[in-house]
Amino acid sequence: MPIVVNGVELTDSEIEQALPDYQDSINPVHEATTAWVLQRVLLDEAAHQSLSLDEPEAAIEALLQQQVKVPEADAESCRRHYEQHPARFTVGEIVEADHILFQVTPDVKLDALTALAESVLSEVLADPACFTGKARALSNCSSGQLGGNLGQLSRGESVPEFERVVFAMAEGETLNRLLQTRFGLHIVRVVHKEPGRLLPFSAVEAQIAGVLHAASLDAATRQYLKRLVGEASISGFDLKGTDSPLVQ
Repeated sequence: MPIVVNGVELTDSEIEQALPDYQDSINPVHEATTAWVLQRVLLDEAAHQSLSLDEPEAAIEALLQQQVKVPEADAESCRRHYEQHPARFTVGEIVEADHILFQVTPDVKLDALTALAESVLSEVLADPACFTGKARALSNCSSGQLGGNLGQLSRGESVPEFERVVFAMAEGETLNRLLQTRFGLHIVRVVHKEPGRLLPFSAVEAQIAGVLHAASLDAATRQYLKRLVGEASISGFDLKGTDSPLVQ
């Protein structure tokens, strides 16, 4: 069944031309098709608004600038964001951490790996002195040769799911559960911690205002796209997930 948007049919050559831009996606064809459908909807609306420019990207940009407007973030909103997220504005915060990684790979039996990791965690919690030896013997990370030591970590130097937990731990603490990340299962302990310094609000207010404005603009753009998609005539394609990033 052909894919048609407002009377315009998507051709195979258009999809083939767009595919290279989406090769890293889970479903490149679906992503490329979604992008074409949304572009078509936006271009039709741009034409309706008499914004038919030579370059499609320019027409879409002009349309969004005309139709999607949000106010700048006020000082109160910026101050509230600052107070709710102090870690984002703290500099010089450092943790020295050790870990034992049980790597999850496509061919690994997850139940068996988890059982092994849980068993080692129990041993480490009962006898902290065995951590280094266990890391050398079992860790799937190169840090295992150093007894699991990752050295000093600043924010932004590790994956978010690891960072969130490690920076929330106390100095000398061994996490009493396995920490799961995209790499696998970790046994983690924090050896040393430097608290860092909170930047004054005046130093980051402009930055916060920019972030809040960008977030508001993104949300307003999504809502605008939802409305246009709802008003368009689309057949042959189920445009789901309109809460996902729709404008590249």
